[in-house]
Amino acid sequence: MVAPPDNDVIWARSLHHSHNGSPALGGVSMGVHDGEILAVTGPRGSGKTTLLHCLSGQLVPQQGEVWFNSVPVHTMGPRLRERLRRDKFGWIAPEPQLVPELNTWENVALPLLLRGASHREAKKTGLEWLERLDIGACAKKRPHTLVQGQRQRIAVARALAASPSVIFADEPTATLHRTDRTHVLRTLTSAARSHGITVVLATHDAEVAALADRTVPLLDGRPVALPGVSDAEGRAACSLSV
Repeated sequence: MVAPPDNDVIWARSLHHSHNGSPALGGVSMGVHDGEILAVTGPRGSGKTTLLHCLSGQLVPQQGEVWFNSVPVHTMGPRLRERLRRDKFGWIAPEPQLVPELNTWENVALPLLLRGASHREAKKTGLEWLERLDIGACAKKRPHTLVQGQRQRIAVARALAASPSVIFADEPTATLHRTDRTHVLRTLTSAARSHGITVVLATHDAEVAALADRTVPLLDGRPVALPGVSDAEGRAACSLSV
């Protein structure tokens, strides 16, 4: 194995993965620089979600390597990968994955509590992020009493509250109205930049991708050249190869 470049917080090489015999990734290699916001783009079914699952350690690729800060994720056992996700990564799904038995601030504070933070510290941090996302008034409400846009803001607040090294956001605004989408994206990107958090964002929305520092386009599980850019230039710009 060859260690990744020093400036890449996430680095992957020759990722292959299939679901029930159907190819999802066909040899994707990429690097994500420390502190950057990178958008993985492409239509539905292009392999974006599978790529994020592999990069975040939720899924072990059938072939290929994934590294986080020069540590090989693909050789870790389930417990080590779970600890890595808990301590270093944040995740935002298209549908907010909240714990129904917990109220809003408890959902946001949950990653901090799992890391061993005190109840007081976790609550304080959770409430601060809820205020930043304009849903502080919902702090004591249960998820089922809230509308979709509010629940998704809670999911974003939860991902940011633990100050992870990397946030993986899989179509984080797909279910939101335009106003909610704009506010959530502005908060996510500004917080990531101010806190030095790397963001890997999967989206099929050109407006969302425009907020990123760099774009990696996928089609049928493979990288594609950027419009108006030669193949060689595109591979260099995207840090991709097949």
